[in-house]
Amino acid sequence: MQNKLVHHHRILGIDPGTLFMGWAILDTEGQQVSIVDFDVLDVHKLEGQYPRLQREFFFLCDLIDRYKPTTLAIETQFVDKNPQTMIKIVHAQGVAIAAALSRDIPVNEYSPMKIKMAITGNGHSSKQQVAGMLQRFLHIPDEQMPKKLDATDALAIAYCHFLQLGLPINRESGAKDWTTFAKRKGLTDKSLTGPAAQLAAALATVKKKK
Repeated sequence: MQNKLVHHHRILGIDPGTLFMGWAILDTEGQQVSIVDFDVLDVHKLEGQYPRLQREFFFLCDLIDRYKPTTLAIETQFVDKNPQTMIKIVHAQGVAIAAALSRDIPVNEYSPMKIKMAITGNGHSSKQQVAGMLQRFLHIPDEQMPKKLDATDALAIAYCHFLQLGLPINRESGAKDWTTFAKRKGLTDKSLTGPAAQLAAALATVKKKK
C-alpha cells in the first residue's frame, strides 16, 4: 500500500528523565523538516522526586501551549539494571504523557532501539553517534550543539516519528524503495541501506530555520 503524502506536522520529542529531560520541536512539511527548538530541562537541583516531576509536568504544559505541537513522540520501554532507576524513568514518562493528554495531543511511543535504528541504522549506537548523525544531516553548527545529549536524544525521537509518518518517494526517480532512491539521487553512499538510506534521503531536503 502506497504511503500517503505527509502534510504539516509539529512534533514534540521527549527524552524522559528524572534529573534532565530532553525536548525538541520539529516542523515537517512533506519531505522537508526543520528544527524549531531543542534543549534540556534541568531539575536536578530540586529536592525529591515529586517536586521534579511536578516541575516537568508544568514545564511541558507551558511548552505545549507555546509551540502548539500536533503530536508527541516519546522514548519508552526503557530497561535498566537498577529497578529503582527504571521506576523513576517510568514516572517521568507518565508525566510527559499526561501533559500531552491534558492538551489533547496524541502520543507515539518508540523504543530506544527503534530510535537508534531510524537515525543510524544500528540499534546499538551510542548517544554520541546518534548526535553526530543528527548534526551532520541537519547541519547543526557546533556552537548550537547542546552539551547534554538528552537534547539530541529528544531530537532523534522526534525525527524517528517523522520517518514513521511515511515519506513519499519521488516518483520521477523511478525508485521503488528508499535505498534505491537515495543511491540514484546521490544522497548517500552505496554502503548505506534500510533506515540509514531512508534517513539520508529525507534529510537531504532539510532546511533549518534561522
